Amino acid sequence: MRLSSSRQLAALLSLPFLLCAPVLLAQSSPAAAASVPASPVHRPASASSAPALASASSSSDQVDLKDIRNFSRVYEVVRQAYVEKVDNKTLMKDAITGMLAGLDPHSEYLDRQGLSQLNEDTTGQYSGLGIEVLQVDGGLRIVSPIDDTPAARAGIRPGDMIVKINGILIDPQNVADMFKQLRGKPGSKITLTIAHPGSDKLVDMHLVRENISISSVKVRELEPGYAYIRISQFQQDTASDLERKLGELIAKHGQPKGAVLDLRNNPGGLLTAAIGVSDDFLDSGVIVTTRGRLQDANMSFSAHPGDQLDGAPLVVLTNHGTASAAEIVSGALKDNHRALTMGQRTFGKGVVQTVLPLDADHAVKITTARYYTPNGTSIQAEGIKPDIALADLTVNKADSGPVLISSEADLPNHLANENAKAGSNINNDGSAADGKLAVSDYALSQALNVLKGMALRQPAAATRD
Repeated sequence: MRLSSSRQLAALLSLPFLLCAPVLLAQSSPAAAASVPASPVHRPASASSAPALASASSSSDQVDLKDIRNFSRVYEVVRQAYVEKVDNKTLMKDAITGMLAGLDPHSEYLDRQGLSQLNEDTTGQYSGLGIEVLQVDGGLRIVSPIDDTPAARAGIRPGDMIVKINGILIDPQNVADMFKQLRGKPGSKITLTIAHPGSDKLVDMHLVRENISISSVKVRELEPGYAYIRISQFQQDTASDLERKLGELIAKHGQPKGAVLDLRNNPGGLLTAAIGVSDDFLDSGVIVTTRGRLQDANMSFSAHPGDQLDGAPLVVLTNHGTASAAEIVSGALKDNHRALTMGQRTFGKGVVQTVLPLDADHAVKITTARYYTPNGTSIQAEGIKPDIALADLTVNKADSGPVLISSEADLPNHLANENAKAGSNINNDGSAADGKLAVSDYALSQALNVLKGMALRQPAAATRD
């Protein structure tokens, strides 16, 4: 992965947490504890971080003595009068957790377990179900299932709400503990009670946790001349994995006429990975900028020469589950007029989290910056609207009776084509393959059709024979 200048590279090494990208960490993977579309690179904070944080607080905004007394009184009331005894460590941890939770959905307190989960999220190695989950109003909402995991195979869909876990109703008081139950030993069983959007019926899903090693990049030929690139989330090795797999495809089949980049239901991940992937398809231009209260949070990243597709047309597929780092890539390619976006509006997470270690076993993950697309647009809580909107539809093949005559070739005594090749099938016009793809993935079939139209407008020298 390449950064725009040596100064920014130095900043990255000294403040890795500012580049924690949006990864919606869910139960098990993307991100860290309960909701976070942000997965930072974790490393001990640099010495320069402390003074920067100290200078950020205003001397005129001091804590009132009355506020301190109120906190102490509430603390004592809970210790002495709560129906069950609560130890001091639990109370202090809950106080810190509540303070951070009141800021936004992505800031949180990380203990040893949380830090371990965060490390698993950025490497793609963990044991669980394979879903990204967001805490919303005291409940757990599915952002998206990860490809080829128990959750995806069970039919869990973006927007589903987890109502119960193992028969226990989820509420604001137990949501954090219930979230932790989504992880577990490989082979252990769990039952999720799911509510699908727009349905009043609850569905029990019986799943078995697995060791999940996620390869975030899949590359294949969609049909001769057209590549399909699927990125399921942004991990430490995503950019290098993309470069290797796409390079192998090009070496085998030649430079493609065009490619579809599928970012649907991609919950995000590391900012550094999003920058690297964007750079792989751009020759120049700004990729993303970040701005925050701290000076070190104000950064800009630009692309370098070296487009792996050599300028071939590119279509990016998005939907409501396209979040965070995936939105950075979508915005970079859209604003630089490198790709056409198709599908639905993206999730709208336009903020970056930083992990600030407190000691060896505890850290604070806190929102430190907003990020902006190359046009200077913040997508926070709004998302990115596609260039071509597609409804979330499925297609069924229409029933049709047998046709006796479908072309001149079916007429008796027709003249033969003097240039006809022996053994050729005139009915093999590609419509059958198009119909098959449309039935299995309507959005992808539409993207391929648009891509073919874009390829026709390319100079002859840029297309593949």
